[in-house]
Amino acid sequence: MRPEMEKVLAEIEKVIAGKRDVIVKILTALLADGHVLLDDVPGVGKTTLAVAISRAVDLNYKRVQFTPDVLPSDLVGFSMYDQRSGGFSYHPGALNDANLLLGDEINRASSKTQSALLEAMEERQVTVDGETYPLQKPFLAIATQNSVGAAGTQFLPYAQVDRFLVRLSLGYPDYAAQMEMLKNRQGINPIDQVRCVMTKEALLAAQEEARQVVSRDAILDYITRLTMASREHAAVDVGISPRGALFLDRMAKAHAWVEGRDFATGHDVQVVFRDVCAHRVLLKENSENNVDDVLNDLLKTVENPDRHSRGMLKQ
Repeated sequence: MRPEMEKVLAEIEKVIAGKRDVIVKILTALLADGHVLLDDVPGVGKTTLAVAISRAVDLNYKRVQFTPDVLPSDLVGFSMYDQRSGGFSYHPGALNDANLLLGDEINRASSKTQSALLEAMEERQVTVDGETYPLQKPFLAIATQNSVGAAGTQFLPYAQVDRFLVRLSLGYPDYAAQMEMLKNRQGINPIDQVRCVMTKEALLAAQEEARQVVSRDAILDYITRLTMASREHAAVDVGISPRGALFLDRMAKAHAWVEGRDFATGHDVQVVFRDVCAHRVLLKENSENNVDDVLNDLLKTVENPDRHSRGMLKQ
């Protein structure tokens, strides 16, 4: 792993112990300039993780607690008539000055409010009364939804879920990690010890370098064959979208960059495949498979180009 990413990881691990693999995936998604959906039970550190990332990378952090009464204008802002000027003035919302937005329990918001996020997530801008306002760079969203306590929640529309680069889960800590957490909180709050080790400008530069990682034609062919096979699978009703294919390429290149390479391999694609694609696959109602079964089947049956390339990482 690149030294600069090791530094960021070390700061985050001051408050989130025993979850290195998940944290690395989240940081890789941020390097790929993508949004993260954390689907998990309450109390495992989702909010703490977002705060730690914002402090380690010097990002303007905003948190929105989604409830049914949160309005679209709370996110994108609104125009108000100014009697003194005789015109309308724009009042920014939570999205406008955020580099890292934590949308807590996003599945408790109304469909209209959730829809207000779509333009921001895809185009990094908001439109109010016909006027478009660009968001700060970088703009990254980490949204959470709880898998328990369904009262007052609703399923996210597929169009919105498809805009998240990855869907991940922190899960419960093991014994050693929970003991470490308890010991670290006997005196001070560890979040106060998180230092800034990467600037916004450095993150933007890293994102640009990740974009410049080379995906040769064989890798693009591999991604295309994987995604098309998902649409043709007997158990699948809705397969991986073209946006999903683009995201798979971006995430694979970011993974290669984190590993210190300037080219992506089939191994990179395989490492990120489940996290990028699991939430994009909808199964048929009568299917006896689950999504993991389908994705594993695709990885087994679609040939990896690394097998025919010299100098590539071994499986």
